[in-house]
Amino acid sequence: MRKIALSLAILGATLVPVLYTAPAHAQASRTWVSGVGDDANPCSRTAPCKTWAGAISKTLAGGEIDALDPGGFGGVTITKAITLDGGGGQVASVLVAGTNGITVAAGASDVVIIRNIRINGLLQTSGPGLNGISFTSGAQLVIDRCDIFGFNTNGLSVALSTTGYVKVLNSTFSNNPTGISASSTSGFALVQVVNSSFVGTNSSGTEVGVGVSAGSGGAISVINSNFQDLATGAQALAGGILVVDSSFFQFTGTAITTASGSFFPTNVSNNSFYGSGTAFGGSGSYSSAGNNKIGSGATQGATPGAMTVK
Repeated sequence: MRKIALSLAILGATLVPVLYTAPAHAQASRTWVSGVGDDANPCSRTAPCKTWAGAISKTLAGGEIDALDPGGFGGVTITKAITLDGGGGQVASVLVAGTNGITVAAGASDVVIIRNIRINGLLQTSGPGLNGISFTSGAQLVIDRCDIFGFNTNGLSVALSTTGYVKVLNSTFSNNPTGISASSTSGFALVQVVNSSFVGTNSSGTEVGVGVSAGSGGAISVINSNFQDLATGAQALAGGILVVDSSFFQFTGTAITTASGSFFPTNVSNNSFYGSGTAFGGSGSYSSAGNNKIGSGATQGATPGAMTVK
């Protein structure tokens, strides 16, 4: 009996420090948010959190946060690889005033995915949001099936200090001064836009806003996308790179512009231009396959450099 008691005592003494050091809330690879959740919860499917910010600290790097049901899940700053998924067929939203909706300041090898989320900057209020999504660091950002609108600066701001990659798929940018802006102080901010829509505002026949803007170190390629009611649809500033292919421009003041200091000639092929306004402008040069279409109400405009339109 003494030997048994001694063995149990030793075992108990061994387990005590182990139990003492066990974490109160282990991180999970998948967590959940709900419109009726609580950030004090462990963010499990049966006990979801209330906000993205509440769930992100309880989610492993490289993991995923999913929305269970409709709700406003608040702004968040992302500093690690993660996926935010608002789910299909419901309203998973972020409403912010006076700040960014989602800030991505992740590590050099981190991939961040933002999917199925509406991000509203409340532009008509006295203190609208700044940027819908602000990407300042990370290896890659993917934006898929998102609706970003009503911000005071950019729908998506890509402002990097090194090379980074962005994919924008099946998304809508509306009522923002600039839909997407891209720049990098070292390397390139490489942005690919596919099957997306950019809509400005039209006040008494005057178009307002810019669809996409490639600044210094920014390289934007656009394919199969729509631009409407914008002062400028797509532009390459000094030090920027722009490629626009198979896209549609309507009622836009100047559809595409390129500055004289753009990194390469702006490549434009197989695009269609309709409504009031001019297809091409700026003092930079263009390159084309010669298959752009100037439709009813639009004019070709300035086409300096190597440019053929038909």
